[in-house]
Amino acid sequence: MKIGLVASLNRPGGNATGIGNLGVELAARRLGLLRELLPGAALFGALVNPDNPISETFVKELRTAASTIGRQIEVVTARTNAEIDAAYAALVKKSADALLVGPDPMFITRRVQLITLAVRHTLPALYHRRELVEAGGLMSYAADLRYEYRQMGVYVGRILKGDKPGDLPVVQPVKFDLAINLKTAKALGIEFPPSFRLRADEVIE
Repeated sequence: MKIGLVASLNRPGGNATGIGNLGVELAARRLGLLRELLPGAALFGALVNPDNPISETFVKELRTAASTIGRQIEVVTARTNAEIDAAYAALVKKSADALLVGPDPMFITRRVQLITLAVRHTLPALYHRRELVEAGGLMSYAADLRYEYRQMGVYVGRILKGDKPGDLPVVQPVKFDLAINLKTAKALGIEFPPSFRLRADEVIE
């Protein structure tokens, strides 16, 4: 809705509806998880794609959340592989304690680069999709994609039966997944507290 795709979540209007994933709205929760894992961290990096229209809102949410807990956010941007390299180097130079990778499809396609740099620079990172943890990332917190895919199937069926897309509310996720990678944690010199293991929906050994 914030980028103009629908008029409202309850009645999208036009010929569009969809499934939301709260990529921006989860910013504070993701910061909270990183702080819980690293209570002594003072400076958190945020990597975003400046070409993504939701990046500005994501950063605003992060800054607000960081301010309430007395932490700082250092924002770096990247559109290309070279800019990703430069972004990580800038965070290391600033002595960032951890990194939040913003929601963006580009970062999924470049997950190997992101994860390799995080380990190389000993920079604990939290990602916006489980796939990055499965590829070797430290941790992710995101809407359950399996739920979203099921809802997509339901909506396709309703539209094929004659419902107008603009009359179907944009579905918001109700379940969220926490995924952690113990092998990566060991490589970074971090140990997940028992509370993380109990809450995690996926634990990669």
